[in-house]
Amino acid sequence: MRVSVPVAALPVVFATVMLDAVGIGLIFPILPALLRDVTHADNVAPYIGIMTALYALMQFIFAPVLGALSDRLGRRPVLLLSLAGAAVNYLFLAFAPSLWMLLLGRAIAGLTSANVSVATAYITDISAENQRARRFGLLNAMFGAGFIIGPVLGGALGDYGLRLPFMAAALLNTVNLLLALLTLPESRRSTGGKIDLAALNPLRPLRWIFSEKSLLPITVIFFTFSAAGEVYGVCWALWGHDAFAWNGLWIGLSLGAFGVCQALAQAFLPGPAVKLLGERATILAGVACACVALIVMAFATRSWMIFAIMPVFALGGIGAPALQSLATRQVAEDRQGQFQGVLASAVSLASVLCPLVFSSIYFGVRAYWPGAVWLSVIVVYAALVPLVLGLSLASTTPASSRG
Repeated sequence: MRVSVPVAALPVVFATVMLDAVGIGLIFPILPALLRDVTHADNVAPYIGIMTALYALMQFIFAPVLGALSDRLGRRPVLLLSLAGAAVNYLFLAFAPSLWMLLLGRAIAGLTSANVSVATAYITDISAENQRARRFGLLNAMFGAGFIIGPVLGGALGDYGLRLPFMAAALLNTVNLLLALLTLPESRRSTGGKIDLAALNPLRPLRWIFSEKSLLPITVIFFTFSAAGEVYGVCWALWGHDAFAWNGLWIGLSLGAFGVCQALAQAFLPGPAVKLLGERATILAGVACACVALIVMAFATRSWMIFAIMPVFALGGIGAPALQSLATRQVAEDRQGQFQGVLASAVSLASVLCPLVFSSIYFGVRAYWPGAVWLSVIVVYAALVPLVLGLSLASTTPASSRG
């Protein structure tokens, strides 16, 4: 059951999501040196792969669990618990002396970052249907801002000490925990009663999705959107070096420029775009913009071309908030947390599987044409079009409440 919540609660939720993204990004610049320090090995690539997959795997397992718990217990206690866990975990990582402790800490970090599904359900609770696209756009913008801040913060602090980024993350999460504790109201009253332990099984929500055939297309779309997004983290730096001889500074500048453009686009454009075009057309427009940019990137011969296409590339981000808004109308109110958890699991599953796929493609085309990897992303986007065209625009009959 919903309760009246002031709009002032939104910044706290946005800050929670941004800090999740900061926590994901801050480890990337320092991870190779940190792993060399604790393993005393020169080749740490296998360890990086294990840590990345472990983080995403924990998100995959626990996102639907936290979502289902928030439906039963309320959003606020689950968010507070995850923030407290993140703060303690970053302190743990700051002093972890061995590889197994780093792996344990990264696993816990993946668990606590699964609260994005709860934050999404919270916004759904307090937002009218005509507000959701804009607010989901702001949510994605905050996540994007975190990915800009995280690597910069991690790289800057890591120059002074490999563990300093973790200490900074612990401090930020503690501040956010106190802010949420003092100012974040509950958006949904607890249903009370005993907790169904079977509902905590992470595979149970997935069985529910497969039993509701009408929800499969939108879940597949979320997975495919996320799959396409994984290519940038895997291939961007390699491609920049191979195609343009970029050094670390230029790779950082290009990623920063894209992050800023995308954050602005997602903060201000999804609401007006949905109002003008409708949700389905906005999704397709975002896909079209991304494909235009990817074609330019595939054939670009000068660095300035990449920076020139950044605004168009960033417009590709307007499709995700529109898709999130459309998704919220596919299920009943009492299943929003569970459904958002399943969608977050689809994103996490893509994060586990797809880096392996795109890295294999890149190394297959690298010697002949590094930019060809971007054409493979267009193929992925093309598979989305018939699914998006088949989505219902109107509010549907709520999905069954059966477990």
